[in-house]
Parts: sequence; C-alpha cells; structure tokens
Amino acid sequence: MNLKQLRYFVQVAELGSFSRAAVQLEIAQPALSRQIRRLETGLKQNLLYRNGRGVSVTEAGKRLVDYARGILHQVARAEEDLRDARGTLSGRVAVGLPPSIAKTITVPLTKEFRKRLPGATLSIIEGMSATMQEWLTLGRLDIALLYNPLPARGVDTIPLLEEDLFLIAPKSARSGVKPVSLADLPSLPLIIPNRPHAIRALVEARLTALGKKPLIAFEIDGVPSILELVAEGLGYAVLPRTAMLTSARPAAYVARPIVRPRLKSRLAIAVSSQRPVTPTSNPTSVGSTVTTSSSYPSK
Repeated sequence: MNLKQLRYFVQVAELGSFSRAAVQLEIAQPALSRQIRRLETGLKQNLLYRNGRGVSVTEAGKRLVDYARGILHQVARAEEDLRDARGTLSGRVAVGLPPSIAKTITVPLTKEFRKRLPGATLSIIEGMSATMQEWLTLGRLDIALLYNPLPARGVDTIPLLEEDLFLIAPKSARSGVKPVSLADLPSLPLIIPNRPHAIRALVEARLTALGKKPLIAFEIDGVPSILELVAEGLGYAVLPRTAMLTSARPAAYVARPIVRPRLKSRLAIAVSSQRPVTPTSNPTSVGSTVTTSSSYPSK
C-alpha cells in the first residue's frame, strides 16, 4: 500500500467510476485499474463492487476511505508545515462544524479566514459531533467544533461557549413561549437525532438522572428535517435557538425555555493531540476567527 494507490482509490470511491477518476487523475484507465487491484491484493480485501454502471464501495472500502483521507490530509499538512517554515502561512485547514451552526457561521468564517490567512485554503465539513471526533483521530479534520465532547484519548478540547437548549414547538401550539420544566419533557413526543448525537446523549443523560426517559416520536439526524416535522405538528425538538432562527421559515416555530434546571449545551474546539499543530491550523487562532466571525458570544 502506497500513497499513490490511496489517492487513486479515494478518487475512484468518491466519483463512483474508474473512467471519471482516470480523467481527473490524468492517467489511463487500465493503469488505474491495475493500481486498485494491486491495493486490493495487498490488503486481501475487495474494496469496490464493480458493475456496468460504475463502482460502489464495500464495507472494507468504506473503512479504508476514512483512513486514506486522513493519511493523505496529514501528508499534505507535513508539506504545508515545511512551507510554513519559510515564513508563508499556506496549505489547507479542514474544519468540522455541526449542521446546527454551520449555516450561521460558514460565510463569515470563510471571509475572516481569508482576511487572516490569505495564502491558506479552508475546507469546511459538516457532521455530528461524535462522527467529527472520530474524524479528528483519523486525521481527516484538523479542528472541529463539538457539542458536549466526551473525554477521548488523543483529542484535546478548548471550551468555547455555552448555549441554552430550547423546546422547539410549532407556532400553532397553545403553550406559546411558556417555559417547560425538564421533568415535564418526557410527556412530549420528541423528534430527536439518533445516538450518538450530542443533544440526544445530553437529553437522555439529564432525564436519566431524574429517573425518567424521553418519549421519542421520530429519530431524525438532519436538523432541517426535524424542524419540518415540528412545523407539521408531528412533535417537538430540543435544539439551540439558532437552529430555529436559521431555518427556512423561522416564523413557523416558537422556542420554549427549558428550566428547573436549564438544559445547556457546551461548544468546544477540538484538535488531535497525536498530530503536530502547524501555524496555519493553530486552534487558538482558528478559535478567535470563529468567535470573531460568528454571532455567538465567547465564553
């Protein structure tokens, strides 16, 4: 297994086609096919399903794609760090953002990043906190904003801010913006992400401490889809107020404070402690860029 084979494999896996990947890589398709076959032979695993319409990734291939992206990204970072030693901050920084805040800060973050690091490239990837924490350990991400990160070997976190969680209800609900007690939450059908989503874990942990468990109507991972179901009157959501305000139709919802006790979500900057930090990907500078470019108050 070598870097060229990994780069070729990732390109084929992402494009779903040997012919399209060959065009992108500017090599002959038979040569590309030979390299992938050698990779499969060396690993003693079938990485791709081949059919007349193209290719799809096997379970083993999915695992290798995650590792390969991380490996290739770390090689690029090493090259960038050596260039940075000459005094020019350049290269690529991969930042992971939760979907609930990505819509709010992606544009201002990109503008602020360009102003501070004009020679570098910013790559923003959205994902659930648990998934992004895994991507940090694999090397696919340099920095991630994580909700309620659990202690994990190889991942360092820097607290950034706290924000209240609200019960998001349809505008038609008679309760209006009246606060709801945490102990009363199990009486309401929730539309909530699947495990191990950070908000799902927080809600279940706090209710378990009260000897209760949530009433789950639907398990949906996408915040926009959750809000659409809430607007249709099919249940309630537990989300930050920003998720409602940045939705396609914020007037369709009301946000009820959760009290006694308040339900707070912690946002932290996370980096891998197992990989060197380059000047371009320094979490302190990126963290200040996030707080400068966003509407969130710093902690």
